[in-house]
Amino acid sequence: MSCTAVDDSTGVCASCGKSSGGEGGAVKLKGCACRLVKYCSVDCQKAHRHQHKMACKTRTAELEDEKLYNQGLERPDGDFCSICTLPIPLPMGDHSVVSYCCMKQVCNGCHFAAQKKGMQGCPFCRTPLPDKDADKLAMIRARVKKKDPVAIEFLGDVYRQGRYGVQKDIQKAIDLYTEAAELGLIRALYTLGLMHDNGEGVRQDEAKGAEFYKKAAMQGHAEGRHNLGFYEAGVKGNSDRAVKHCLISAKMGLKNSTGLIKQLFVMGLATKEQYTEALKGYQDAVEETKSHDRDEAKRLDIISIIRRQSHLY
Repeated sequence: MSCTAVDDSTGVCASCGKSSGGEGGAVKLKGCACRLVKYCSVDCQKAHRHQHKMACKTRTAELEDEKLYNQGLERPDGDFCSICTLPIPLPMGDHSVVSYCCMKQVCNGCHFAAQKKGMQGCPFCRTPLPDKDADKLAMIRARVKKKDPVAIEFLGDVYRQGRYGVQKDIQKAIDLYTEAAELGLIRALYTLGLMHDNGEGVRQDEAKGAEFYKKAAMQGHAEGRHNLGFYEAGVKGNSDRAVKHCLISAKMGLKNSTGLIKQLFVMGLATKEQYTEALKGYQDAVEETKSHDRDEAKRLDIISIIRRQSHLY
């Protein structure tokens, strides 16, 4: 029997030809993961496997790609400033900071606005911010106890870098990133991808790194999407797939993705139209992140001032 698609409510077993009889029928058919065929039993599915496996594999891959390229097209909530609610320019670490007290990501523009008003402490919750490493660490751990995934990832960074008097411990960092990812923090998936990709604290495994990038990308992580495109181009040699990924991340405001598409265009592996589309998408995304306070903060290099004061991370 050929592997053709069947109706959701009716159909026949692809192995024995037994009909479901429609709604309320005596035989209940279960669809294959590829959605092409149905079976009346596990035995029939096993009997038909050899005949169906190639079509199943091809269609399953097509369905996976449909999800991959149609999910995660917009930046997640964590990419928006907790005060002004505008998307934070990428990379976010250059344009925002996280407070130890509440773990809220606040853009440089809102920090600048708070300073203009003479506000002290955290610009989000107004908590006085400590100078001593031990006090900073205590604030972070207090949030970790509340199962705050941002704080758990933050503590992972502390162990990864050996900050605030904590001895560097990569395995502990990985455990914390894994916990944060399990609690839904997309950025932690990306970090785990980087560590496996680069062999930091684990055996280098680019394919495993790409799996983490994929999970992050499908939830809107722009850098994860870009790195997945880089993996497709540089490791797998799939320039078409790389361009698809980088078009998405460029339209989310990631400049590096326009650069990769430009390289592929110069090599004859991307079209001029694709490069133009990436540039326009990137410029549109950047426009959405702009504000007067952010422009002023950039001009005055506010983030360097904040970090020199060692109040925020």
